[in-house]
Amino acid sequence: MPLQQLKQRLLERKMQLERQVAAIENDFRQGRSSDLAEQAQERENDDVLNALEQNAELELSHINRALQRMELGNYATCSVCQDIIALERLTAIPYTSLCIQCANRKE
Repeated sequence: MPLQQLKQRLLERKMQLERQVAAIENDFRQGRSSDLAEQAQERENDDVLNALEQNAELELSHINRALQRMELGNYATCSVCQDIIALERLTAIPYTSLCIQCANRKE
């Protein structure tokens, strides 16, 4: 998969995540029920939304760094060992900054 296709995938995913975060933030701005039972359910929902928002923001951070690496010309270079990241790995995880060897060592 050429670099331009990977960049397009990253940009599309970035837009999806930004919409998701905006929808979650919009939900948080909505008023809450005055009913105590409904408030308990809303708090549980808020916990789930918080987790979703945190995950989306983390992925957005990874994507933004990947896009920056593309601009700098070191997108396919492992941030640890400086080896080339295999195209197959970049296709599977377009925002990765680690080659498979360094990723396996990190686990």
